[in-house]
Amino acid sequence: MATESFDNQWYVLHTYAGYENRVKSNLESRIETMGMTDYIFRVLVPEQEVEVEKDGETKIIKENDFPGYALVEMIMTDEAWYVVRNTPGVTGFLGSHGGGSKPVPLLPEEVDDMLARMNIVERKVEHLDIAVGNLVDVIAGSFAGQEGAAVTAVDEEHQEVTVLINIFGRDTPTQISFNDIKPVK
Repeated sequence: MATESFDNQWYVLHTYAGYENRVKSNLESRIETMGMTDYIFRVLVPEQEVEVEKDGETKIIKENDFPGYALVEMIMTDEAWYVVRNTPGVTGFLGSHGGGSKPVPLLPEEVDDMLARMNIVERKVEHLDIAVGNLVDVIAGSFAGQEGAAVTAVDEEHQEVTVLINIFGRDTPTQISFNDIKPVK
């Protein structure tokens, strides 16, 4: 007998790479037509806006953080699981062991980090123990992925640091929110 959860939680769907937005659209249609709006709430493709320079022009594009994956917020009932699992383009749930077993939901802190990276919610940082000269990893925003950036200034009032980001081979002072960094240990 399958166990059901009555709390809405976030789950990771595995999709065919490149079909994440189509899966999102298909699933949203199925939620409506199959009357599952009380069980399946949101479908998201983990994307963020990044600046790309091409032919001397800077453009902002959406970049998929995790190709082949989508997120779904739902109450895990047998019916909701069936609707999601049988959506065209969905190959399964991450954390499911097959044979009809229910998947493991994401942890709340994983969801918070993911939604903050996508600028859906603002991460709340009360205080960051950081000083000039410390190294930080940029975990969100336009410069996500920059590792070991050196802090040159800390602005507690505006919750920002100035770090040296390597842009085109040159260290450039860049202001970044406390929300978008984590100290290197």
